[in-house]
Amino acid sequence: MNELMRQAARMQRKLEEAKVKLQDIEVTAAAVGDKVKATTTYGGKVSKIEIDLEFLKSEGLELALDAVCAAVNTALEQSKKAMEAELEKVTGGVKIPGVL
Repeated sequence: MNELMRQAARMQRKLEEAKVKLQDIEVTAAAVGDKVKATTTYGGKVSKIEIDLEFLKSEGLELALDAVCAAVNTALEQSKKAMEAELEKVTGGVKIPGVL
């Protein structure tokens, strides 16, 4: 039983180390044919938003903001999936409730 607890503690340490290493990796997603781009990190933070000025002028602020939301949501989802995939490598594919 003690060995199992030590293995669980080692696994938890490895997961935490992996999260720290991976948290700043960026993912970029686009909306409206690359007119709007959002970049987020594996850690779930938005790091950059780009809007094509011609698109903004021609389509207006409301559509541009809708596109920003779509791009951010897509980038966050991709970041989350990528982080989960990397953490599964650490756990050997074992799903740990509350961690993955």
